[in-house]
Amino acid sequence: MTLVLRHTRALTVRQLLALWRQPWFVAITLVQPMVWLLLFGALFKKVVEIPGFHSGSYVDFLTPGIVVMSAVFSAGWHGMGWINAIDRGIVDRFLVSPVSRIALVASGIAQQVVIILIQSAIIIGVAAALGAHLTVGGVVAMLVAASLLGAAICALSDGLAFVARQEETLIGVVQFVVLPATFLSATLMASNLLPGWIRGVSRFNPVDWAVVAARTGDWSATVGLRIALLGGLAAACAFVASRAVGAYKRSV
Repeated sequence: MTLVLRHTRALTVRQLLALWRQPWFVAITLVQPMVWLLLFGALFKKVVEIPGFHSGSYVDFLTPGIVVMSAVFSAGWHGMGWINAIDRGIVDRFLVSPVSRIALVASGIAQQVVIILIQSAIIIGVAAALGAHLTVGGVVAMLVAASLLGAAICALSDGLAFVARQEETLIGVVQFVVLPATFLSATLMASNLLPGWIRGVSRFNPVDWAVVAARTGDWSATVGLRIALLGGLAAACAFVASRAVGAYKRSV
């Protein structure tokens, strides 16, 4: 176990150094969330006047959803880096070394969580400048929920990268899954105002678990349950990704 932790730490440092050399990646992945926050926040600010919409400000309501959405979208593309590493022979060099396959997966997840925390901090800062009323508990809940969901999505993206090894496949799956999952949740609209069938689907949607946990922010039993579900999902997805690395290793 100690060896796995040492490998994970070394590989995480390597991943973070790569991020340090390419800081514009974080800025690029923030373009879409900022569009949603600034334009949707202004375009739909009157939504709060709908009977049953329990929020005084749409920016207050929207900010946790945008934080979670940003984590989902950026984590979904993480596998692209592994596909590039496979094509360049970097992964094969790793696999003939004593490095743990668990460390390969964990280091990628750790890098993605750092990216999510940076993105979330910027989004929260912009939202505060727009007048969002944020509490310390609410901010912590947003960061935890977004990080756990992002870790799960990142692990699945990495696992798919090792299995499919094609950028086109990863792009197709991310586009097919991520956007529908976002709209089948309470990201943009209050749960009680969603159509019945969407409300039913959202109960089993991890994006909705994260949004509800991030939006509530009072660490009630409901929030704790959703955080626990997201943690379990992240662990399960990391296991699947490690199995995918093993399958790739056996195929080469």
